[in-house]
Amino acid sequence: MNKKYSICFISFIFLFFMMILNFIFMIFFMMNNMVVFLEWEIISFNSMSIVMSILLDWMSLLFMMFVFLISSVVIYYSKSYMSSELNLMRFIILVLLFVFSMMLLIISPNIISILLGWDGLGLVSYCLVIYYQNLKSYNAGMLTALSNRIGDVFILMVISWMMNYGSWNYIFYLEFMNNDWEMIMISSMIILAAMTKSAQIPFSSWLPAAMAAPTPVSALVHSSTLVTAGVYLLIRFNMLLLNTFFLKVLLLLSGLTMFMAGISANYEFDLKKIIALSTLSQLGLMMSILSMGLPDLAFFHLLTHAMFKALLFMCAGVIIHMMNDIQDIRFMGGISFYIPLTSLCMNISNMALCGIPFLAGFYSKDLILELVSFSNLNLSIFFLYYISTGLTMFYSFRLVMYLMINDYNLMSIYNLYDEDYVMLKSMFVLLFMSIISGSLLSWMIFPYPYMIYLPFNLKMMVIYVSLIGGIMGYIISIMKIYSLNKFIMTYNLSNFLCMMWFMPNLSTYGLTYYFLNFGYKMLKNIDMGWSEYYSGFGMKKIMKNYSMIYSIFQMNNFKIYLFSFIIWMMLILFILLLN
Repeated sequence: MNKKYSICFISFIFLFFMMILNFIFMIFFMMNNMVVFLEWEIISFNSMSIVMSILLDWMSLLFMMFVFLISSVVIYYSKSYMSSELNLMRFIILVLLFVFSMMLLIISPNIISILLGWDGLGLVSYCLVIYYQNLKSYNAGMLTALSNRIGDVFILMVISWMMNYGSWNYIFYLEFMNNDWEMIMISSMIILAAMTKSAQIPFSSWLPAAMAAPTPVSALVHSSTLVTAGVYLLIRFNMLLLNTFFLKVLLLLSGLTMFMAGISANYEFDLKKIIALSTLSQLGLMMSILSMGLPDLAFFHLLTHAMFKALLFMCAGVIIHMMNDIQDIRFMGGISFYIPLTSLCMNISNMALCGIPFLAGFYSKDLILELVSFSNLNLSIFFLYYISTGLTMFYSFRLVMYLMINDYNLMSIYNLYDEDYVMLKSMFVLLFMSIISGSLLSWMIFPYPYMIYLPFNLKMMVIYVSLIGGIMGYIISIMKIYSLNKFIMTYNLSNFLCMMWFMPNLSTYGLTYYFLNFGYKMLKNIDMGWSEYYSGFGMKKIMKNYSMIYSIFQMNNFKIYLFSFIIWMMLILFILLLN
């Protein structure tokens, strides 16, 4: 085996083995209702000791099992997807670092070690987003890194606020310090930090931009690692957050995030960005259900979503590969005839995302929406939930129409084949999990089944909005969305909806453009004014121009010799004529 591929295989075996180990431990912990709290003293000097704390319970073990499974499958998938990559080892090491940072975050009951994992995720995600090293990647990388830095700052502030408690093990203070004023401040900062990492409004613009990363990275980042870190942190802190004012604000913002991402996905034509916006919508769903005080349900949806979203990204990667790196869905169509197995995976993951009964997404989404109907929330939140669910069906159906059902739009079909068995094997593992993980987890996480009694129409509401969304997606795909816009809405409104409610403009150009432009004018008028031209800069310019002329003369070109000979002849002739 080639050395380049051996690291892929070793990493895959190691991660897969860790996943099986985690699964066994998780079953054991769950059956015996165990929690293990480990403290490892790294260094002790006089009265100072540096201690690493580890918390192992069914939740952290189950989450680690899912992360290990997805990362092992992604690395196996990368063996084929990144086969032409010269620095494959660097890529695999970055992915492993990413997984290690996530592990540190999952098992930490200590806010300091959470910061290490949190910062590790931010730093490695920057390295992965700028992996292809072009201008678009650098811009996306900076946007991702700087948005995540805001969350890091809030975590640092939490560390300083917790100085007075005698320990940074936040797990000890969750239950009995609810009404403490410092803890209310800490909880608000934790919510803000989680909002940056999980890309809630107004920090949403980095998530679609992060699609500049290679597709296997997108499959890992947007399913179970980076974006879910904020949700996981809030699940851990949930006892502290209940009944705080900020949680009500988060409920509104996450509902709006879900709605905004659903609308923007319907206007998008980039395949990966549609899936990224779908991730954003699901993150809004997780955060909003957390805001209602149901952490177990948010965790359940987080895990089921991780499976089908990773599969969706993998299918997108295969399609983009075979389309000669075209990501625009308008160039695709009829691909189910040429790559049936990939299309099968794509359709099943799409159906799981929509919550089609008895696939993974159904168990968590249906339960969430029924509990929303059951709770005493106001009408606006109720509408945000149901309209966003309809929009999920809307953009998923539109995607299926453009990819599978519409006519084939590319010039040639010679590169469409479905025999990359390395990619297909990894996709089939996730396909199997996308089908069974929902029912499996619902039996494991909830010791008794949720029985929710609702009126028939309210019970069927999920089916109604899904059907309406699917029909709308079909109509829009046939009519082509922009021609419809001319009749329904003005250009400005469609631009507003298309651009994620102008959020990229507000969070990037709005914050940087005017300051940078002002700086440029200052530099031009003051630093590079007349004094600059009459001193060093002017002399440099003159000498540079002269050296360019001399270098042209010293190139020993035949035409320069001829040119100088003609000039000499003309000079001699001129002198002779004067005499």
